[in-house]
Amino acid sequence: MRAFESTQIFFDAAAEHLNIEPSLREALLMPSREVQVQVTIERDDGSLANYVGFRVQHDNSRGPMKGGLRYHPQVDLDEVRSLASLMTWKTAVVNLPYGGAKGGIGVNPSKMSKREIERLTRAFVDQIHDIVGPDTDIPAPDMGTDHQVMAWFRNQWEKYHGFNPAVITGKPVEEYGARGREEATGRGVGSLTVKLAKRLGIKPAAAKTAIQGFGNVGTHAAKFLYESEFPIIAVSDLTGTYYDPNGLNISEVLRHKLNHPKGLLEGYQHCECLPVDALMSLQDVNVLIPAALGGVITSENVNDIHASIIIEAANGPVDPEADAVLQEKGVTILPDILANAGGVTVSYFEWVQNRQHYRWTLDRVRQELDHTMNEAFENVWQTAQQNNVSLRNAAYMIGITRVRRAAELAGLTS
Repeated sequence: MRAFESTQIFFDAAAEHLNIEPSLREALLMPSREVQVQVTIERDDGSLANYVGFRVQHDNSRGPMKGGLRYHPQVDLDEVRSLASLMTWKTAVVNLPYGGAKGGIGVNPSKMSKREIERLTRAFVDQIHDIVGPDTDIPAPDMGTDHQVMAWFRNQWEKYHGFNPAVITGKPVEEYGARGREEATGRGVGSLTVKLAKRLGIKPAAAKTAIQGFGNVGTHAAKFLYESEFPIIAVSDLTGTYYDPNGLNISEVLRHKLNHPKGLLEGYQHCECLPVDALMSLQDVNVLIPAALGGVITSENVNDIHASIIIEAANGPVDPEADAVLQEKGVTILPDILANAGGVTVSYFEWVQNRQHYRWTLDRVRQELDHTMNEAFENVWQTAQQNNVSLRNAAYMIGITRVRRAAELAGLTS
């Protein structure tokens, strides 16, 4: 199933509960603008390489559009369109004054040098600089990009428009970035996992957790949960699944990853090493956290999953067919538009600091993040209880209602 089709199915399920007529659904779901550009760079060997870049701007009813910039071989217009839509509902669920956007380039950054990635970023900015800005569309890091890419992006954009660090978030702290931005998504995932387990009456010691994907989000989520006394019994990356039924020593695992030349788990020996896809079917897992690519839980593998809680740290990890099966089995799913909203929340804090030319402390960033995420969780939980719907339906209902109301007040709908 295509990514945008999955998003539309989840959207329609919530729209049914809200009794939104088909024409308004189409207006709310349709992107405002889709841009596709050719990005040509010179490789280090002197040859030319051509890539396709995208920026989809979904909705600005509630404020400037916000969304990450992804470098990955699977990036295409359909995926970016889906992710831009998710950003609209995500920012609305956590009540940030933003709309949704997303961008990306179909490229494998692991096969490029640092200088080539810099040239790629600057060439992409040359193509889209006139449609992004601190009051219109604010990019951020995503899969395959980091604070360094954000610094290059900002520098190139400012060559056209002058000094304004609020044009992009996720920047290095030395370049007007926010303290706590890199940990934000994983910290939000961890804090809401703790909160959901408590709501369901599950004590930390009984919440055996597996994290699929051990990049930025997975590592920070693991660290938070490990410190909260959740037993992390399995983690995985592209080199395999690393499993210990008694719980991994996450501090030790993180040190190994930090010291690995490519930042991988490869070679970690203080546990059992299983195939990459084994993590999804482990029988003693209570909490499953997909924290890598989307579309990893489908109708083909959904019956292999034994977890009673799924936390969607990745965007769109569960497709609609699998979601229906899991709901029938009584699995509680914390949806992506709430679970991984910590990143955009601290991006908002960074944007605010840039606009005020004033820097917050790390303690304040964490305090504001925890408050925002907890408030959003409570709203979603109460909506789900009052309407007897899933947490996913409840989150979409809140997001759609807020976007619809903003559009109505602006006179964009009737």
